Amino acid sequence: MLNRVILIGRLTRDPELRYTPAGVAVAQFTLAVDRPFSNQQGERETDFIPIVTWRQLAETCAQYLRKGRLAAVEGRLQVRSYDNAEGRKVYVTEVVADNVRFLEPPSAHATRTETSTGNLPPYSAYVGSGGAAGAGPGASAGAAGRPAGAYAGAESRERDPFDDGQPIDISDDDLPF
Repeated sequence: MLNRVILIGRLTRDPELRYTPAGVAVAQFTLAVDRPFSNQQGERETDFIPIVTWRQLAETCAQYLRKGRLAAVEGRLQVRSYDNAEGRKVYVTEVVADNVRFLEPPSAHATRTETSTGNLPPYSAYVGSGGAAGAGPGASAGAAGRPAGAYAGAESRERDPFDDGQPIDISDDDLPF
């Protein structure tokens, strides 16, 4: 079974950071994602998708993301329910993110909101060659929540500490499928 969601959109508001009674950080924000087609009036419709992050990733998102910033979110779709004050069952559908990539530097967002023309470099200028999200100079935060890139350029990307360049010898008997 597979439950995987990948979204790219802009934040509709600043992330809201809270802490559980046990002291675990949780941040919530909404991502505006355009639909890939136009309606009968020729306008694109937008979905507003609630995102939830936990622990260090939540703190990193609250620190670096702001309303209007372009971000990629990877995670899983979750449906939960609770009883409201009137005793009715309320269902909530949200994406629980385990990876968030910041697809543009903060200065690009500030420039876009301060000018009337809004002439930004295309989205591909912020992602690496080949259009892989987050592969370029944009910063990202993974499950560990640490910024993984710098805005200076592709040469500053972190190396995978678990990849020593050697092949991995795994027997078919060791695989769970």
